[in-house]
Amino acid sequence: MPPNVASGWDKKIGRSLLTSWEKRFVSWIVPKIPTAITSEIMTCLTILWSAFILVFSFLAQWNMQWLWAVSLCIALQWFTDSLDGSLGRYRKQGLIRWGYYMDHFLDYIFLCCILIGYSFILPDQFKYLLFFLLAIFGGFMVHAFLRFAATNEFQIYYMGIGPTEIRIIFIVVNTLLIIFGKTYMAPALPFILLFSLAGLLYVVWETSALIWKKDKEYNQDAQ
Repeated sequence: MPPNVASGWDKKIGRSLLTSWEKRFVSWIVPKIPTAITSEIMTCLTILWSAFILVFSFLAQWNMQWLWAVSLCIALQWFTDSLDGSLGRYRKQGLIRWGYYMDHFLDYIFLCCILIGYSFILPDQFKYLLFFLLAIFGGFMVHAFLRFAATNEFQIYYMGIGPTEIRIIFIVVNTLLIIFGKTYMAPALPFILLFSLAGLLYVVWETSALIWKKDKEYNQDAQ
């Protein structure tokens, strides 16, 4: 039988390259957040950052310096997204199920807005690749939720890469676009796509093998 997913709503397994640093920062700053700011407000701020990213990316069509503002929104979304759950647990007043649902749904909206933003500024011959990139990143999200349902292990870190590192990559890409321009950066998109696809195939294979093993063990115990 599948595990009881309700027993581990917000317990993530695995680590990324920056997990230790991130946890120390969150532990330090959570007690300093004003009481008027709740975990629910933190979660919903992703809507604001996503909207700003669309606006600033649209403006970047004519002035690439607006990508600095996009990068700032990505950093702000990391800040609020990293703190919402920890703030609710610290104050013992978080909405666990609502937070789990809204947090991850808005993460997907945030990702969509970033890629839509790039579609405003990339040359036309490369824009279709963004749809494939969205499908692959969405595949990582679907994989995480299905693995959670099948194993009761919520894993969002793969090969040392997690949401924080992905945000840093987007900020680096924005910086390179500002410095070198879209003409030189756009040809790198197919390689990013292939690398992401290879990563998705690997984690699906690894998880499939893990679930296969668990099913075999369960069947042997049931006999």
